Parts: sequence; structure tokens; C-alpha cells
Amino acid sequence: MKRSLTCGSYRLFKWQQAGGLTGVSCRKLSSDGIPQMPPCDFKPQEYQSLPYERVLDIRKNLLSPALVTYYKKPILLHQGHMQWVFDSDGRRYLDLFAGIVTVSVGHCHPKVTEAAQKQLGRLWHTTNIYLHPPIHEYAEKLTSLLPGNLKVLYLTNSGSEANDLALMMARIHTGNFDIIGLRTGYHGASPYTLGVTSLSAYKGAFPNGFGCHATMCPDVFRGIWGGSHCKDSPVQTIRKCSCSPGFCEAKDKYINQLKETLSTSTPKKVAAFIAEPIQGVGGAVQYPKGYLKEAYELIRERGGLCIADEVQTGFGRTGSHFWGFQTHDVMPDIVTMAKGIGNGFPMGAVVTTPEIAKSFAESQHFNTFGGNPIASTVGSAVLDVIEEDGLQNNCEVVGTYFLKQLEKLRDRFEIVGDVRGKGLMIGIEMVKDKKTLQPLPAEEMNLIWEDCRDMGVLLGKGGLYSQTFRVKPPMCITKEDVDFGVAVFQTALAKHVERSST
Repeated sequence: MKRSLTCGSYRLFKWQQAGGLTGVSCRKLSSDGIPQMPPCDFKPQEYQSLPYERVLDIRKNLLSPALVTYYKKPILLHQGHMQWVFDSDGRRYLDLFAGIVTVSVGHCHPKVTEAAQKQLGRLWHTTNIYLHPPIHEYAEKLTSLLPGNLKVLYLTNSGSEANDLALMMARIHTGNFDIIGLRTGYHGASPYTLGVTSLSAYKGAFPNGFGCHATMCPDVFRGIWGGSHCKDSPVQTIRKCSCSPGFCEAKDKYINQLKETLSTSTPKKVAAFIAEPIQGVGGAVQYPKGYLKEAYELIRERGGLCIADEVQTGFGRTGSHFWGFQTHDVMPDIVTMAKGIGNGFPMGAVVTTPEIAKSFAESQHFNTFGGNPIASTVGSAVLDVIEEDGLQNNCEVVGTYFLKQLEKLRDRFEIVGDVRGKGLMIGIEMVKDKKTLQPLPAEEMNLIWEDCRDMGVLLGKGGLYSQTFRVKPPMCITKEDVDFGVAVFQTALAKHVERSST
């Protein structure tokens, strides 16, 4: 006999009341067993645009069929406020994916909004063949936040453009051609960057990636080697190892794989190595401590440059440092950034050294919209808000709290294989069981994902098998928001356990 939803909700409620949420910070439950949202004093405007069905019709017939939507019934978002978004029915959601790790300081942050509005009334656009104050003010402000000799700024419109530009710079400066990336790395979908984006879902059946090579990703959870002390994270993997203190066997073995790639797949000289400090689309994958440092040394021995892709990890998101590469104690030659740089405004950037910039100036480079007055103004306001609102510190404090709460769920649920990350760059890898580490099937992932959405929490997905929930919220979230998000996720896990047991 098929049980009713009401009956299932009642049983779940009784499970929670009997101690199901013990050991995990949680919020009060409503009568149907759903965690209650934290209060929010923001009132969204009434939705008055296209009817929902008309929006779906336009999406189907007039927009690219390559565009995907989340959830069985796609959400029609209408308005945003800090860590919250509202749909066309006025329903509120805690946004734990931040527009794919893009909303850094909060949806429609009042200071950023005010700065953009003022600039809109002053000067929308002029290309950089003319001087205008915002780009020069922003260049000075942004480059002051980068260490060493990283002082020359190029402004673009996206992360793909930024990485595309960085790869071209490396080839021109070194006079070499071959570029090394990591498997499951994501750096964009332009023809150049597709070569170093090592996820087949983004690759079309056409020639791309000439001279690009992918070496083994040093994933200490799912990879061949790893242990319980490898990562720079408040939460370590459950995987055990026999490494002695201060010695990481996994790091050395993954470095040997990079050496093998260099010995078998490339000429003696290479142009560049590109890596995210923590992989984003790949599923918040973290490398063993010391891996990037030794990788950089190997690349430089072969005449190559080292590129840090900070599109998702930059601007304080990792908490302990402003830039993700700083957590690895390395100094890149080129840094690329986008997404959180503009809090959702389309912009990206490349920062490099004067020496590399000089080589690149041998040919003319121009970007019509890169560094336009509005983008520069927005970028500058974002930097001000990060400092004034203490958001880097918030990432460290709230992010560590978030990871520790999720760790408790990992220890209680067989299907939660790994919790990893740093600051508010978090991944939850789901498995069939902790012994085999087989990825949780897509249909089961989707059921948990849909349940979270139904209870008011939006999560992303990533990983080679889409087996990892991506948790990368606006950097303004609070511990109270975390308690709600964790309680919702646990409730969804418990519902999954109940479904699987019947």
C-alpha cells in the first residue's frame, strides 16, 4: 500500500522529535517537520512580469536549447536581497549557491547598487581609448590587494575571457605552446579554455585544445592516493593513511604523476600550468598540502608560467586569505578572476607582472567593454564592502562553523562520503556507501536536491559524476542561516533514508 505524503512527513517529524537532529545545530520545526527559516525583514515587490507558463514557452522556443534549468519545476526568480532570493510567488529561498559562486557580498547589496546607479547617471560607457576615473581608481585599488610583482591589470567581461587571455599571454611571453591543467578542472568554454577544461560535458565534437594536456587531479578523497591529514581544511577526509608527521605520501605520488605527464606528453619546454586553488565545477576538490608549490617548481624548470584561476576562490571566499593561491604558499605569474569580482555584474580580470605585460604589448590588445565605467565602479564598490562588512573574516568564521556542522552529518549518514573545503567554498560528496565510494546515482542526488529546494534551500551540484553538492553562498550569511541550511539538508537526508528503507 502506497503511503501518503502526510504519513511520511509525520514519521519524519517523529524521527526528528526523537533525537534525529541531536548533535547538529538546528532550528525549530513546523508541524510538518520542516525546519523554520530565519526571519528576514525584507519585503519583495509583487511580481508583475510575464506569466510563468509564458516564460517557459519563451525559454523552450526562443532561447538556446543548450541552456539548462535547475529542478523539475524551474524556479522563476524575481528579486534578491543579500543571502535571500524570492520567486514569482513571493516565496523565499536561502541561496547557498550564489548564482554559481558569483554573488559575493550579497544580492543587491545597497552600497554596490547605489554606486552603480550613480555611475549610470554619469557615464555608461566609453572604451578605454579615453581616460575615465573609475578604471584608474579600480586598478589602483585591486592591484594593491595582490602580493609581489602582480601589478598590471587587464579587465574583461567573464572568467572564460580572463583565462583565454592568460593562456595567450603565457604562450606569447614564453615562446612555448604546451599548457598543463588538472583533470576535472574548469576554466571556461571558449575555444582556448576548452583545452584546459577537463570535463567532457563541456566539450563539443570539434577540434579544440591543441597543445593542452590534463594531468591526474590530486583528489585525496576519490583519487588513487589520499589520507586524513592531506588538506588545508578544518575537516579532513575519512580516508586513513600511514604517513608520518610532516610527510604526505599522496602529495609525492600525485607530483610523480605530473612529472610523468611532462615526460610523456609535452616537449621539454612548456608555456604554462593552470589550476584553481580549490576546484569549483569539479566538486570543491582540494589538493594535498604542498602539491601546488612543487607543481609550480616543475613548470618553472621547464620555462613555463603558473596561472592561478581565482574565478571562484578569490576575494576572501576561502576565509584565511584574500586569494586562494595564498593558502598554498605559492606566487603565480598570472592571476585570473571573475564571478565574485562584480557581485553578479559581468566582469573579469587578469593581473600579471610588468615583465609579462611588456611581452604581451608587442601585439595590440583591446576589449570594448572590459573596464567600462560601470564595471569598474561596481568592482570598486565590491572591494569596499568586503572590507567594511568584514566578509573575509565572516567566510572563515561562518565557513568553519558550516564545515563542522556538515562533518557531523557525514559521520551519521552512510551516503555522505566527504565534506571538504575552506571558508565558504564547500563541497559535500555523496556516495552509495563509504566502503566502495561509488557516486550516489543521479536520480537519488536529485531527490535530495529537490527536497532541499522544497524546504527553501538552493544548492549547486558538481563533480565528475555530478555527485557533489556545491555550497558556496553569498559571503554575508550568518551562523543562523547555517543552522537552517544544515537542518534542511539533514531533513532531506533523513527522507532519503526513509525512502530507501521501504
